[in-house]
Amino acid sequence: MDGDGTGGAASPRRLCVYSLGFLRQRRVRRILERAGYDIRVGWPSAGDAVGVWGRKPVSRRGLAVARRTGAEVVTVEDGFLRSLHPGVTGEPPLSLTIDDVGVHYDPSRPSRLENLILEDDPDPARARDGIARLRAARLSKYNTCTGAAPEAGYVLVVDQTRGDASISHGQAGPEDYRRMLDAARAEHPGARIVVRTHPDVVLGRRSGHFGSGDLRDGELINTAAEPWALVEGARAVYAVSSQLGYEAVLAGKPVRLFGRPFYAGWGLTEDEHRIDRREPRTLEAVFSASHIRYPVYYDPFADQLCSFERALEILTEIVPAWRKNDRPAIATGMRLWKRDHVARFLTGAGGPPRFVEPPERALDRAAAEGKRLVVWAGRETEALREAASAANVPLARMEDGFLRSVGLGAALVPAASLVLDEAGIYYDPSHESDLERLIGGPPPGDAELARAAALRASLVASGVTKYNTGADVVLDRQAGRRIVLVPGQVEDDASILRGTGTVRTNRALLEAARAANPDAFLVYKPHPDVEAGLRDGAVADAASLADMVAANADPATLLSQADEVWTMTSLMGFEGVLRGLKVVCYGMPFYAGWGLTEDRDVTCTRRTARPSLDHLVWAALIAYPRYRDPVTGLPCGPEEVLARLAARRPTGGGPRLLSKLQGLFAGWRGLWQS
Repeated sequence: MDGDGTGGAASPRRLCVYSLGFLRQRRVRRILERAGYDIRVGWPSAGDAVGVWGRKPVSRRGLAVARRTGAEVVTVEDGFLRSLHPGVTGEPPLSLTIDDVGVHYDPSRPSRLENLILEDDPDPARARDGIARLRAARLSKYNTCTGAAPEAGYVLVVDQTRGDASISHGQAGPEDYRRMLDAARAEHPGARIVVRTHPDVVLGRRSGHFGSGDLRDGELINTAAEPWALVEGARAVYAVSSQLGYEAVLAGKPVRLFGRPFYAGWGLTEDEHRIDRREPRTLEAVFSASHIRYPVYYDPFADQLCSFERALEILTEIVPAWRKNDRPAIATGMRLWKRDHVARFLTGAGGPPRFVEPPERALDRAAAEGKRLVVWAGRETEALREAASAANVPLARMEDGFLRSVGLGAALVPAASLVLDEAGIYYDPSHESDLERLIGGPPPGDAELARAAALRASLVASGVTKYNTGADVVLDRQAGRRIVLVPGQVEDDASILRGTGTVRTNRALLEAARAANPDAFLVYKPHPDVEAGLRDGAVADAASLADMVAANADPATLLSQADEVWTMTSLMGFEGVLRGLKVVCYGMPFYAGWGLTEDRDVTCTRRTARPSLDHLVWAALIAYPRYRDPVTGLPCGPEEVLARLAARRPTGGGPRLLSKLQGLFAGWRGLWQS
């Protein structure tokens, strides 16, 4: 089967293995199971196959069993689009190659990859698009290198790890690395030579072929540059069998090979060694085979096999999430129960965050160590903002995102999305925020707008809101009266304290809505934190102002029946906008002021742009937040979180008693925040 498969054969084929790696690596086992194999330990019977990992020494046992029994050999290896971190770190792969013909880096005999390359290319346009998307996403086999490349115009010499199977089976050896470096010097006299070190060597797990003692004056060893930037800045590339040489081919660079990798012999490279079986093929034909049809890709969110394009989407969420955290962080203002969760959002190229309390001490630590300061937005003060600016410490505010969880934050349910805002915070209109800049800035491209439209349609159809709690409620329109939904809020919420004017309590909002809509059927929806007794904002006489108090009701079912939403700053106003409802705001939430709502009482003169609804959705739900799948823990896009929330899968949370104790002792920072 090829990489487009979504499942294995109807009857799994037994795959007998003789190395512990197949048994210990759960992801590898799962991919093989999904590809139609039943992993077993034991002697193969008729029809069984023997599974081996590449041509490492550990594969000899399996190969010996296959020779004795006549069983077919199935060779498993990492795919060419594998993961964020190298395999030596223990990170599981997102792709495998499963070859029942040979192994792709051994040209002494055909492989399934080679046979695919020799076939007619079924879809050159898809291959061209795949190359363009791979380059645009800046993705390689491993993706931890984030540094800048040297000034363009150098000659790139690609090192590999000593003992790599692709070297010996590609009929090359350590001496070829010396010949390669000498050739690069001789054929480009006076050019700068840059030697690229393999990531496993950088991690200290393996040794390479070159060290600083092998270089002449002016020649560099590069360990940190992002792979695509490195090949794009080169005038020529020299490699033995590294995949980076192949990516240089995809980037249109002249590549000279001193080994026999899978991409040699097709007329795309200058080869030291001829492979007689191979004949010229197009770049699209080779890429279609190597990245689209040969590997088997795995979607960890859906627990099924997927296409190359889907794997690209997955890594396009995982890798940037890691790269964004390239500067070490000091985090402050986070309650104890949130810290492990927050750390996952902030860990990346700069390492994990450190939690320091109180914020003033955290700022001093960030200044002394040259780190950025991340503060929970509600704990930021104007004094802290000014002190950070004076100390030249980058300051970012963290808050929950808008697709949050199944359950309440006040009930200690962790958020599936968080925002990190370096300009301000979305609920405070007194300062510009990163979200405001996204909404008021240039519109995104057609692809981004199409994604936003699809996300909005899925969100409305699924009935997902921020917390996804409450029961379905059917409203009685009572002889055609307009249904006006009034969502209550937590009255000491920062969005009310900073974003409202004269109407700043739930009772005042109900009075204003009733006065403006005397004949409407007014539905008051108390905030779930208030209903749970965890926060302030109860309206004892709400029934005297509203026709119905929708206690413990599901917001989505109310929104699906309402004609209008009247709010201060509630996210239910945004959810009403998404559903095409008339929304009246008595405050200035992030979605107000753009011409998509009717704004009363509060204005924001900065908000002069008139974005489309899908532009707003793209900014608020795609570009601004960071997401992590509550099931796998992986960085993801809003679509994956929406699917989890739509399935109403609980995302954790603490006991109600602990929640109430948290509220009781919230002011005791030594208990919760140090």
